[in-house]
Amino acid sequence: MTSDETGRTGAGAAPARTDVDQALLGHATYRSLGEQRLTPAEERFERARRTTGLWLAPLVTVVFLLLPLDLPPTQQTLAGVLLGVIVLWITEPVPIPVGGLIGVGAIVVLGAVSATDALAPFGSSTIFTFIGAFILAQAMLKYGLARRFAFRILSLPGVGRSTLTLIVAFGLITCALSAFVSNTATVAMLLPTALGMLAIIAKMLQDRGLVAPDFNPLRLRVGAALVLMLAYGASVGGLITPVGSPPNLIGRGLIEEATGQRISFAQWMATALPICLLMFVVLAAVLILLNKPEIRRIEGVEEYVRTERARLGKLSRAEKNTLVAFSVTVALWIFPGLVALIAGTDSAVYTTVSGRLNEGVVAVLGASLLFLLPTDWGKREFTLNWSDAARIDWGTIVLFGTGIIFGSLLEDTGLARTIGSSASQALGLTSVFAITAFAVVLAIVVSETTSNTASAAVVVPIIIPIAVAAGVNPFVPALAATFAASFGFMLPVSTPQNAIAYGSGVVPITTMIRSGVGFDVLGAILIMLLLPLMVAVTGIGG
Repeated sequence: MTSDETGRTGAGAAPARTDVDQALLGHATYRSLGEQRLTPAEERFERARRTTGLWLAPLVTVVFLLLPLDLPPTQQTLAGVLLGVIVLWITEPVPIPVGGLIGVGAIVVLGAVSATDALAPFGSSTIFTFIGAFILAQAMLKYGLARRFAFRILSLPGVGRSTLTLIVAFGLITCALSAFVSNTATVAMLLPTALGMLAIIAKMLQDRGLVAPDFNPLRLRVGAALVLMLAYGASVGGLITPVGSPPNLIGRGLIEEATGQRISFAQWMATALPICLLMFVVLAAVLILLNKPEIRRIEGVEEYVRTERARLGKLSRAEKNTLVAFSVTVALWIFPGLVALIAGTDSAVYTTVSGRLNEGVVAVLGASLLFLLPTDWGKREFTLNWSDAARIDWGTIVLFGTGIIFGSLLEDTGLARTIGSSASQALGLTSVFAITAFAVVLAIVVSETTSNTASAAVVVPIIIPIAVAAGVNPFVPALAATFAASFGFMLPVSTPQNAIAYGSGVVPITTMIRSGVGFDVLGAILIMLLLPLMVAVTGIGG
């Protein structure tokens, strides 16, 4: 559909002029899938999907437990429960974090492991890394520091003069923020700004007569490209650091536990950054080619940015405090890696520094600064209070914890090794490249139908024993599965940021599927080709 055809009502009286602001900005910025008006067919599908999960999950578990398999009872029980949990994650009859908790409870009640053994992984330092990072992100969102950063970039000369530079700039901003802030929070925060820019472009098209008077601004190709860049760019940026996305922490923890090879914050960034830069270039090309903007040159965006920046004013005391806490945390995360570069990983200095500056401890100490740095000392008011911290995404933390639990139990019970050996024999996987390719494809397929966190928790523990059974180092295949778990760009349910993009009303489902398939395929190829090279260059797997 061309822009001239959008919204055309046919012959007869002159069509009414579209109110662009009302169409784009006249509703809540983020509309979840449940808040949208669904067609009768979509409503029937959602009801059927969730109802199916209520009976299919226990049925799958019970049937699997009754099968006469040549497996130790503990492994069969764990496998049956995990299959049921995967059904719950896909069909969502209960919230995804609750599905994980049900599985953990079922494993204990059925006697597969003791409660102490099942719940022990929830005390992992990576849980505290996530809690601290979420609290820091909450402060950045509450006081608008991240929004200020976005407008600073958008005010750079030339950024707001063309649709292409605007799309690329938004992507770069999203990538940079999502490396440290929740992908979902980043997209939700930047979406109002993107819609404001889109309103300016839509009015320009309307005033110049490039679209029908009653066109639908929600169906502009430039809008789809801009909003999809936010959603997909967050997933790419989330790969840059270990704390950028839940799958990173899960995968890294499982890899370190299985191989004994520690991946520092700096080593992760050195490996991931070049891959992510190339991924971003490919992403920009895919989105712009498949969603070619209706207009190249634009006017008014730079004025919009100036107005919004002026409205923000100077840095507040709370913003300065947040910037201090964030800077201290990131500096302490990176410091052990710098020590390793100077003194070597075998030095006593590095051992002492890395042991004491544990990332989980650093994260919670950095977040604690927000409760110590005052905004009004006379009133004893500080940057954050506990009600602010309580608003972080505890559901994701619970899901992350249950993912760690399942990953650990798959390893401890030997089920992961059993699955790996069987898959290796059935598929004939014998080389690093073949196992890596299998890991990437499996992780992407799983992440399309369930959360990327669940994808990492399920796929990584399976890939490690496959590599071991084939006699190859599992480091590269497992890390590739971790990276690929953050993919999943075809459907609104694949990632929360996809749901936010779809909920804006700007991205038709067909556009998301077409763009998502293209980037899934190209991204998988990049991971398979570049990750082994970067691991060899940085030496983190040796």
